[in-house]
Amino acid sequence: MKVFLQNIALFVILTLAFSALTGCSGGNNTSVNNTETTTSNNTTTSTSPAKPKINYPPAPSAIMQADVKLLDDTTFKLQDKKGKVILVNLWATWCGPCIKEMPHLVAMHEKYKDKQFEVIGLNTDGETKAQIDKFAADQKLNYPLGWADGKLVSEFIKVTRLQGIPQSLLFNREGQLTGMFVGGSPETIIKMKETVEKIVNE
Repeated sequence: MKVFLQNIALFVILTLAFSALTGCSGGNNTSVNNTETTTSNNTTTSTSPAKPKINYPPAPSAIMQADVKLLDDTTFKLQDKKGKVILVNLWATWCGPCIKEMPHLVAMHEKYKDKQFEVIGLNTDGETKAQIDKFAADQKLNYPLGWADGKLVSEFIKVTRLQGIPQSLLFNREGQLTGMFVGGSPETIIKMKETVEKIVNE
């Protein structure tokens, strides 16, 4: 039993050490974990034998009803985006793993835009509009950008239970939370792309 407990402890330590290599901390965030969680509490109902309906957890109202400011000075609420599949990505210009996953976000935004899919990138470090505009041009970002203030970032962290960036949350057309992706590992990016494709085509 003692050997078993020692092995478990070693596994946990190694997992945490590896995860620290795949995300960024700093700014409003203090640590990072490379964790991907798909929140598909897959309770199925048999409304149609060919395509069972999947019940996802509702997104927290503190996130859905928060005012989000975009670079063009407009604001919106995620609640207003119902009918679309939305991937909210938390990032900063200094975050290497954020930059690494951005080409995949650009590709998904382009691939599924005709299916009412949208990536929304929210800067978590309070960087200026000029800084973000230059960064977006350099990275050839094709999706809307704005800011997540400290209060909104803390609401996201309550959901993911992990601090750090990149973090992405996926919402289906009903405004339900269907996926959480934290850290920029290749495995996380693959899982994000698979989940987006599934939700877009539901």
